[in-house]
Parts: sequence; structure tokens; C-alpha cells
Amino acid sequence: MSPKSSAPLMVAPFGLDSLREPAPPAPPPRERGRHAVHSHRRRRSARRLVLLVALLVLLAAAAVFVGVRLTTPDPPPVVTPVVHRTVTVPAQSVSLPWPTTGQAAIAVPSIGIDVASGPEHPAPVASLTKLMTAYVILHDHPLGLNEAGPDITVTQADVDDYNNDTVDDDSNAQVTVGEQLTEQQVLTGLLVHSADNFADLLARWDAGSTPAFVAKMNAGAAQLGMRQSHFADASGVDPGSTSTPADLLKVAAVDMKNPAFASMVQMTSVTLPVAGTISTYTPLLGLQGIIGVKSGFTTAAGGCDVLAVVRTVHGQPVLLLAAVTGQTGPEVLAQAGLHGLALVDALGPLIGSMPVLRGGQVVADVSEAGRSVDARATASVSLLTWPGVTATRVFRPAHHLTDRASRGASAGTVVVTLGTQRVVVPVRLQQEVPRQSLLQRLF
Repeated sequence: MSPKSSAPLMVAPFGLDSLREPAPPAPPPRERGRHAVHSHRRRRSARRLVLLVALLVLLAAAAVFVGVRLTTPDPPPVVTPVVHRTVTVPAQSVSLPWPTTGQAAIAVPSIGIDVASGPEHPAPVASLTKLMTAYVILHDHPLGLNEAGPDITVTQADVDDYNNDTVDDDSNAQVTVGEQLTEQQVLTGLLVHSADNFADLLARWDAGSTPAFVAKMNAGAAQLGMRQSHFADASGVDPGSTSTPADLLKVAAVDMKNPAFASMVQMTSVTLPVAGTISTYTPLLGLQGIIGVKSGFTTAAGGCDVLAVVRTVHGQPVLLLAAVTGQTGPEVLAQAGLHGLALVDALGPLIGSMPVLRGGQVVADVSEAGRSVDARATASVSLLTWPGVTATRVFRPAHHLTDRASRGASAGTVVVTLGTQRVVVPVRLQQEVPRQSLLQRLF
């Protein structure tokens, strides 16, 4: 058997490509371009939307900003004082008729000046001590003009004081146990008749004991700036009660501001229930305008007097004070009083009157929006002066001033002071306050 003849077997190669799915047919070229155009348009629209939202946010923020700026109140105008704070009177030498013995001083409270005869040293001042006694009593137990005040019952200790003062030949006023005296009566007896026993009576009534009251006296003296004063008793009999004329005028000036005190020291006598009518020891009282205040004498102190007068100077009533201590001779109280009178008589020609503020004077500058207007005083001020003193002028701006203030609106006040003289002058705008423009309000 002959072998069969056959065709050769063909085997296809086996690989991964035979397992892949056939790729989708590619889109036509026109379809691919349309898809790209739509995608680009969508991106451009998104960007436009973002820009629009951002613009709307900016516009809203701007509107809020403008609204806030336009509704926020404007800051008040800036007010700057331009008036000089002080005005000083030219100094000049002053000559006064000082006594050749003892010490002396003068004071004009309204001008705030006091002048001493020379370097002072503390010395006994006798019954001038009672100026401080009355000061403490009226501070602790104030009295109105012509007011009697509380009743004070006289004790056996008060009667013992009277008896001792009588033996020692000290000034006194008779009292009896159980007697009722008003505060006004006791103070008047103290100041008019200089009753030493009344000083101790008041001290015990006020503080419980004389030492406790004396401590109050020294504390009061320190508060008044009486640095060269020290008190050892309430009456001045003790030579340990020492002071100087200038110090005594400090308490006398305060005492004389008290209407109750001032009315008492003008009295030439006082009538009391048991003591009867007792007279003043103060020399020259009632003569040449003398209205008090107090005299005193002891061997240690000599003749002493604090004198007060009211004189018309430049058309104004002025209180003038003089203190004289340490006088010697046969009529020491009269001598002290005459020296005090000579001193106050010499004061009048030395007191001047000076304009310290002019009506229409520019006191302050009021500025707003880069522009300013003047604020001017509405009246002139003249004060009593003394060589070398200084007046002060203080501008106080109004709290309610706004940029809507018109011409004539109050810009504040200027306060002018010298001593106890004090004048308040209104200050007004000369034009309306400049207002900010719209751009200034915004920016």
C-alpha cells in the first residue's frame, strides 16, 4: 500500500492580540470637532458666572461701605485753645508803713496776696488764738447768719474756769451752773469780750477735753497752711500758743468769709443772761470802716491786733486785712490797732485794675474738614491786681460741639481767676463750622 499524499497543516500563531475586543469605530471627523466646541463654551460660561458673582459681591460691599460711611456720625471738630494761659502784672517794689517793733503782715484775699514786714518767727499771740478756736467750732458746728445754734449747759468745770480767770485777772464772762447759753452767745462772748473761760467751755463742749480740742486746732492750722503756728490752749493765755502775723491772716481770711463770724466781730458789745452786757476790747472798731476782727494782750505776747476794713477800690468793695503783734508801751492795744489801720490805708493806692481778657479776643481755633473758624470771648474782664501777681485764663470747650454748629453757637467758656476773683466768660463761634464734602466723608 502506497502512502497517502496530504497537504501540509497550517497553524495560526497564538498571542494576546487574539483576545482583545475590537476597538469601536472612530467617529467621523466632524463629530469630534462639535464635542470640543461645546466643552469650550461650557468653560467660558463658568468663568463669566464667577466674574459676575465677584462683581456683585464687590458692588454689595461697596454699597455697604458707602452706607456705613454716610450714616456714621462725623467726628467732632478739633478745638485748640490759642489764648495764653497766664497774664502777669509787672512787678515793682512796694513800700508799706511797717511798725518798728514786733511783726506785721497784710493780706488782700480777693487778689490772693499777703506781704509780711520781714522774715517772721513764731511768737506768743495771746487772744488771737481765739481766731482758730472759732474756726474749729464753726467748722464742727456751722451757724447761719443770726442763727442761735444748739444750747450749751454750763457745768461746774466752766464755773471753776471763770473763778480761776477772775483770780488771774484774765478776761472772762460770768457763768453759773446750769445756765443755758446758745452756741452763738458763747462765740460772741469769745470774740467780742475775749472771754478766756468761754474758750475752754467751747473746747470741752466740742471735743470732750481741752487737749483733744487743741489737737483739732493744730490740725486745722496745718490744713490752712499755717506752717509757723502751734497752739497749746484754746484761749491764748498759754505762751506756748504761737504764730506769726502772716499765718494769723490765713485763718482770719477764712473766718471773715463766714457770715456768722463776720457779724459777731462787728459787735461792740454783747448781752448775756448772767454776765450782762460786756464790751469789746478790739481797738478802733467801727471807725474808718473797721469791721473787726480781734485783739489780744499778754505780757509774753505784747499788744496784738488783727484788723479788717472794707474799702472801695476801682469801684469794687475790697476786704483788707492787717495783723500786728508784739507791740509794747502804755497803750499796746491801741498802738497795735493804729499800726494796722496805717497799713490798710496804704494798701488802696497799690491795688490796680487790669484788663485780662478782651471782648472779641480769639480764645480757641475750631477746625474741621481742613478748615477752621475762630471762637471768641463775648465780654471783657478786668481784675483787681497787685504788683507781680499772675492771673490765669483757662478755656473749657463745650462737650456738644458738632460740625453742624452755626455761627454764634457756644464753643465753651474761658475762666479767668486771680485770688478769689473768678469770672466765667462765654466763648462763641464767629462762623459756622465747616462741613466735610462727600468725598471727605467717604475717604
